[in-house]
Amino acid sequence: MDDQEFRRHAEKSLDELKRSLIAAEDTVEMEVEEQGGALHISFEEPPGRFVISPNSPARQIWISALSTSFKLDWAPAKDEWVLEKTGESLRPLVSRLISQQTGEPVELSA
Repeated sequence: MDDQEFRRHAEKSLDELKRSLIAAEDTVEMEVEEQGGALHISFEEPPGRFVISPNSPARQIWISALSTSFKLDWAPAKDEWVLEKTGESLRPLVSRLISQQTGEPVELSA
């Protein structure tokens, strides 16, 4: 994948994720901000911060959450970003991480 294709896939996916996260702010105690192309999700109770950002040199989307780093690769067959270790795609993975953070089930809508 070249740099232009990476940026196109990353920007589209992060924009869709941002819309889902903002919609979820109505029901989940969190604040979503975009800073420099990265999404920042802040939680008051329990305190926490997630950062979801594109990593151009690695051609991956990186998530820093719950004291762990998650690195997702583009899966052309699925047409989405996937965490190889678990097979989870971006939105279900972020839903799971937010659920773990808040202790409540969270499902991000498409």
